[in-house]
Amino acid sequence: MARGFTLIELLVVLAIVALLSALAMPRYSQYIERNREAVLAENLRLTRDALEQFHSDRGRYPESLDELVTRRYLKALPVDPIIESNRFWRFSEPPPPNLGKIGDIHSGAPGTSRDGRRFTDW
Repeated sequence: MARGFTLIELLVVLAIVALLSALAMPRYSQYIERNREAVLAENLRLTRDALEQFHSDRGRYPESLDELVTRRYLKALPVDPIIESNRFWRFSEPPPPNLGKIGDIHSGAPGTSRDGRRFTDW
């Protein structure tokens, strides 16, 4: 005689799996959000360092992020992990009398971080 699971046993197992998944999902999404913010902070720090190195070497700030890549201050355009793109950065011009167009870089992502700061203020 073949032995198998009853419908009740399968439903109990599925209910337990669903409960464990429901408990783990908020923690997982917080983990993903925290890591995206950490990657954003690191990308901004590295890009700002490249901007300052460019200024120190050339006496001016770059005209675009592409110039940092073509002159090999960055390997590739940084990605904003919040919006998963490298094309929506916001830039501030350098203070006078500095030349160039990009003195600082900020995220273009809408919304706020977990600590309440707007991403555009990073």
